[in-house]
Amino acid sequence: MFSRPKSRTVAASYAAALLAALSPSSVAQQAAVTLDRVVAVVNNQAILWSDITDALHVSALEPRTLNQGPPNPRAALEQIISRDLIQQQIRQEDATAAMPADKDVQARLAELRKSLPACVHMQCATDTGWKAFLESHDLTQTQVEEYLRRRLEILAFIEKRFRQGVRISQEEIETYYRDTLLPQYAKGESAPPLKDVSPRIEEILLQQQVNQLFSSWLDNLRKQGNIEVLDPALEPAQAPHDGTEQ
Repeated sequence: MFSRPKSRTVAASYAAALLAALSPSSVAQQAAVTLDRVVAVVNNQAILWSDITDALHVSALEPRTLNQGPPNPRAALEQIISRDLIQQQIRQEDATAAMPADKDVQARLAELRKSLPACVHMQCATDTGWKAFLESHDLTQTQVEEYLRRRLEILAFIEKRFRQGVRISQEEIETYYRDTLLPQYAKGESAPPLKDVSPRIEEILLQQQVNQLFSSWLDNLRKQGNIEVLDPALEPAQAPHDGTEQ
């Protein structure tokens, strides 16, 4: 359900959230500072404009097909809403669930730096290239690691809850590598060998298949949850059926 807050209590909570973001120094300089703002609320959890900005920056870490358009704030908000609903469900079903280990995050980071097409273009396997990539997309190392940690957490939950019976064949992996991944590399650039990126491709294909299985589950979370979009420009044209950040 998408609506604007109508009660004083809800309106007051938004005002309190905004006031909490103000330090004494920022209040004194408020005329010269652009303040963050709440753009949506998911089950009493605020989503800020800065969350959307971060999501747009982090989208540089995600593989994109040739016919995909550039990321936009509305799509980013939908991803954040889905992500927050899933993470809330994870906490509800297993409050003691452990976060992904640092070694797993670092392993995924090393793989990303070697295989992401945008990273290959900038030679991210080297420290100089990686630093240039981060700066060009207004990202920090901490943001990237947090993105990967959250991604691993959600993927582990999805795999545990929905993957039973789903299998990705070697033929499907090879087809994705040939038809989707290789065309993203410019002529003369060296693409990573299939054996090095097979785990990542399998993960992508798994996401696509599992997405079909949990779309109705996510729809139910949306229907049962209290979702309020406060910025009319970010309201979806119609209720989404999938599109979660995985």
